[in-house]
Amino acid sequence: MAKIGDTVRFLSSTGGGRIVKIEGNIAHVEEEDGFVTPVLIKELVVTTPAGAENARRDYFGGTAQAAQKAAAEKQSKFVPTAMPEVPKPAPAAETPGGDKLNVVLGFEPIEPKHITTTDFEVYLINDSNYYLYFTFLSRADDEEGWTTRFAGVAEPNMELFLEELTREKAGRLDRVCVQYIAFKRDKEFALKAPVAIEYRMDTTKFFKLHCFRENPYFEVPVIAIDVVKNDIPQRPMAIDSSRMEDAMRRKREADRPRQRPVKKRRPDPRDGVLEVDLHINELLDTTAGLSTADILNYQIDTFRRTMDEHLRDKGLKIVFIHGKGEGVLRQAINKELAHRYKGHDVQDASFREYGYGATQVTIR
Repeated sequence: MAKIGDTVRFLSSTGGGRIVKIEGNIAHVEEEDGFVTPVLIKELVVTTPAGAENARRDYFGGTAQAAQKAAAEKQSKFVPTAMPEVPKPAPAAETPGGDKLNVVLGFEPIEPKHITTTDFEVYLINDSNYYLYFTFLSRADDEEGWTTRFAGVAEPNMELFLEELTREKAGRLDRVCVQYIAFKRDKEFALKAPVAIEYRMDTTKFFKLHCFRENPYFEVPVIAIDVVKNDIPQRPMAIDSSRMEDAMRRKREADRPRQRPVKKRRPDPRDGVLEVDLHINELLDTTAGLSTADILNYQIDTFRRTMDEHLRDKGLKIVFIHGKGEGVLRQAINKELAHRYKGHDVQDASFREYGYGATQVTIR
C-alpha cells in the first residue's frame, strides 16, 4: 500500500514523483517540476519506499566520493590473495654404486625366541638410487588367482614396511610375486626394464628356526628373498603355471622308459590296507637331470593319482611311505589332504612298522 513519502511512477502514463498527501483513494504526487498531481492510488507503482532514499544517502554520506569508497571496499573483498609457494621436496640423496638395483624382500619374526607361535613383518629393501613403483602379490596353491598384498612407491635407499602376517596367513604364502618399475625424479637416468618375478615359497620354513638367517639389511635373522641383485633379476619365472604343468607332463612322458611301476601291495581283504612307497628311488630308475622341485612334484603327482584312483573305495586304508628326512614331502602331503582331499581320516601310520616315516589315510 502506497503511503506519504513513497517515490512512485504512474502506471497509465509517463512520469512520477513523491507522494505528499493522501485523501481517501487519491494520492497527491509532487513531480520533478514542482506541480502536484492527484492520482488514484491503484494507478501508482511504488519504486522507493519512504525512508529508503534517506537511509541510502546516510550510508554513502550523500557524496560521490563515499559511493566510490564503498565500491572499492566491496571490490577489494574479491581480490585473491597470493598463495604461499609450496617448497619442492629436496632431491633424494644418492649413494655411490646406487645406480644398480638391489631389492630384497624380507620376512622378519616379531618374536624370534618363539618361532612356532610368532607372527611376522614383511619389508621391502630398496638399496638403490631409484624410486620403485611396485606391487607385492601372493597366491595359495588352492587359489586360481593372485591377491595384491601391497602396492605403492619405495623411495631410494629406504626400507619399507609392507604388512604384518599372522601364522595362518604365512602358511598360505605358497607363491609370492614382486613387480616393479624403476625411475628417478627431476633428473636424467638410465632406463631399467620393468620386471615381474615369481617365487615358490616353502611355507614350512616359517616355523623352523634354522631357516631364519643373518642378513646385512636386518638386525635379526630373517627369511630373505633377493628380488634383483646388481641389476640382475633373481630367478625370474616367465612361464605361467599352466605352461609349467605342460612342460612337466612332457618331461614325464620323455622319462617314461626310465620309470618302473609304483610298488603297491594290493589291499588285503582282511585288513583293507594299501601301501604306497613314495621314495623317489622306488618311483624312478634315475633322477639325473631332475631338480629337487621336480622330484617333489613327481612324488606329489604319484600321491594324487593314488588318491584319485581309490576315492570310491570307502573304508580303504592307504599308507603313504614318505620317510622322515626334513619333512618337506610330509608337509606337502598334509597340505594336499587339508585342501584337495578333505573329509578323509588322516593319522600317523603304525610306528612299529614304519617308524615316523608314513601317513595313513582312510577313505571316507
